[in-house]
Amino acid sequence: MLSAVLWGAVSGSAVLIGALMALFLPIRKKLIGFIMAFGTGVLIGAAAYELLDDSANDGGLFPTIIGFTAGALVFTLFDWYISRKGGSGRKRSVRGAGGSKGKGSSGLAIFAGTVLDAIPESIMIGASLISGQGVSLLLVIAIFISNIPEGLSSTAGLKQDGYSKTKVMLLWLSVLVISTLASGAGYSFMDHANGSTTAIIASFAGGGIISMVSSSMMPEAYEEGGPLTGFMAALGMLCSLILDHL
Repeated sequence: MLSAVLWGAVSGSAVLIGALMALFLPIRKKLIGFIMAFGTGVLIGAAAYELLDDSANDGGLFPTIIGFTAGALVFTLFDWYISRKGGSGRKRSVRGAGGSKGKGSSGLAIFAGTVLDAIPESIMIGASLISGQGVSLLLVIAIFISNIPEGLSSTAGLKQDGYSKTKVMLLWLSVLVISTLASGAGYSFMDHANGSTTAIIASFAGGGIISMVSSSMMPEAYEEGGPLTGFMAALGMLCSLILDHL
């Protein structure tokens, strides 16, 4: 349980690191795009190799299909709702067209959207410890890499919306706490789950992750990084493959 909490804190701390970089370092938007594209590729690989493949092998194809479809659908519905409430720019370093602030931008909606992104990832970090073979480093690294540009972009946008450094740090500290608790909950809940239940939950997280990177991370990465985005994402997925075989 303690290990799950600690690894959840490690992965969640990346959002805080990204926020600190955005607050105190001059970082080019193109670099943010490249990091986000690489993180997208790593997350896609982690979802495919670590979550879906294991789900299909351990629990069967049918539970995996159910979980994956449900995860993608639930994330999409929540993402649509949060976007309507002002959280569509949670991974945007610039609000609105031409760098102006967009209408309906809301700090609480950005917070809710970031939590929505973080919970399924953190749950699976905790669940990966159940086998007794240690945490899935692929998942931890993938989530850590993807969380840094999320903290960078979201913090840059919140600064443009007038949020103070104190408010920004409190928001990301809350995300860190929630990620830590979600990882511990994933370990506790899935410790006694059977193969089918584990497959549904793992694939549910996989579906949510794929939907998240497709709707929010990759568009921002392309906006900031340009044509090299695809190459960086490909390198990220290659990194996932290498980590999966280490």
